[in-house]
Amino acid sequence: MKIGPLWLKLQIACGDALALGPGKADLLDAIKTHGSISAAGRALGMSYRRAWLLVDEMNRCFDPPVVETLRGGGVERGARITDTGILVLQAYREMEAEAATIADRPAYARLRASLRPEPLPPAAR
Repeated sequence: MKIGPLWLKLQIACGDALALGPGKADLLDAIKTHGSISAAGRALGMSYRRAWLLVDEMNRCFDPPVVETLRGGGVERGARITDTGILVLQAYREMEAEAATIADRPAYARLRASLRPEPLPPAAR
């Protein structure tokens, strides 16, 4: 989330893996909306393989898994967010909202006071 010139990126680690971050949260939202991993990936401009790998990593990090795939050719096919996935996504979005309030804190003002609007050009070598 961008707060003026400061950009905060909330990431939740699971060992060396990234269990949840802004992109994975958006993917969960898209799966909830579209009902499939492939449609969610398309909506976010990513390949099915990339979306599936992200879902797989999330599922390996949370117990129980956050996404359930549904097999079959009828109405009950595709993917859905599990109850755990809904709770995880809600908690993550709440944490994002809380992090956005950092702009009201003195530490933000101190950091902002020293932050250039743009980086200096690279030094000549």
